[in-house]
Amino acid sequence: MRLWLSKNSDVPIREQLVTQLILGIVSNDLKVKQRLPSTRDLARRYDIHANTVSAAYRELARRGWVEFRKGSGVYVRAQTPETLESDFELEQLIAHFIKSTRARGYSLAEIQAGVQRSLQVQPPDQFLLVEPDVELRAILVSEIAQSTGVRVTGAGRDELVDSASLLGAVPVVLFGHFEEIRNCIAPEADLLVLNSASVAEAMRGQNRPPADALVAIVSRWPEFLRWSRTMLVAAGLDGDALSFRDARESGWEKGLRSASFVITDSLMAPCMPATCEVRVFRVIADTSLKELRDYAERFFGESCSNL
Repeated sequence: MRLWLSKNSDVPIREQLVTQLILGIVSNDLKVKQRLPSTRDLARRYDIHANTVSAAYRELARRGWVEFRKGSGVYVRAQTPETLESDFELEQLIAHFIKSTRARGYSLAEIQAGVQRSLQVQPPDQFLLVEPDVELRAILVSEIAQSTGVRVTGAGRDELVDSASLLGAVPVVLFGHFEEIRNCIAPEADLLVLNSASVAEAMRGQNRPPADALVAIVSRWPEFLRWSRTMLVAAGLDGDALSFRDARESGWEKGLRSASFVITDSLMAPCMPATCEVRVFRVIADTSLKELRDYAERFFGESCSNL
C-alpha cells in the first residue's frame, strides 16, 4: 500500500499514518493477517522519525485494527462486530469516496482541497472551549455540554495554530482570555465570551448549614478549592468545619459520607458517593450559559434539535 505523507500539513504525521492505514484496511488494500512494514523500515522509507511510526502502530492496536506478535511484527487484525469501532461505517464511506474520486482522475491533493472547501462553508455544529488550564478546561466543557446539549471540545491556546481545530467549531473563552485568543483567530470569526459566576449567584438558594456541620469541598481544580474556601468563610462558615479534597489525589473520597453535604463542580458531581448530598457550584454565570444556548439554537441548526 502506498502512503502519502505531508510534512507541511497541519495534520500530524502520526495522524496521517493512522488514518491512511485504517483506510487501507477498510478498502481491503491491506489484507487481514498481512504483516505491516517494521517501524524502522517505514520510518526510513518516508524519512520520518521511528517514534512517530511506533506511536501510530500503538494507536492502531489500541483501536483494534492491528495486533503485535512478539518477535514477529505488526499484523492487520481480523475484524469482528465486537472489535469494530463505532465510526467504522464512516471510515468505509470515506474510503469509498476516495477510491471513487481517484478513479475519476482526481489527485489526493485535489480531493483534500475540495473537502476542505466544502467543510469550511458548512455551518458550525459544536463549541470549542479555549482555556490553558487543563483542569478548569474540563470543568467548563462539562458545564457547557450539560447546559446546551451540544458537542463541546476543549483546547489550549497553542492548539489554535492548527486551523483544523476550528473547523465546524465556534471558539468560546473566559472573559480574561478574550484579547489573547482574539488575536489567534481570523478577525471575521465569532468568539464567544463567558463571564464567571459571582459569589452571590453561586450561593443563591443555598441554606446555611448548622454551625457544627462538616462541609466537604471536592474538585480536581485547585482554584475551585481556594475559591470555595474564600466564599464559604465570607458567608460565615467556620473554616475548621470545611474539608477540602483534591480529587487528583488518591483516597479523596474517604470519609465523604460523614459530611453534611458536599460542594463540588459539575465535572466531579457524577463521581460523588450515592449517599452524599451534593451541591454543585458552577463556574460559568447563568447569563453566559443562556447566551450559549441561544447561539446554538440559532446557528447550529439540526445538530441542536434536542435542545
